[in-house]
Amino acid sequence: MPGMDNTPPPETEVVTETRVACDGGEGALGHPRVWLTIDGKTGWVECGYCDKRFVLSKDQG
Repeated sequence: MPGMDNTPPPETEVVTETRVACDGGEGALGHPRVWLTIDGKTGWVECGYCDKRFVLSKDQG
């Protein structure tokens, strides 16, 4: 897509569930906890607050 940013995410975590929670992981410096659902077509989702990427393990997909 034109104009799409291809910068890698600041952090990537491989997970085994399609529903994950992210709170920024920094304690008081984090962000509100959000629940994210990994899309089965892409196999990953990024947090809208901190851009952390959660990738579904290939063993789970």
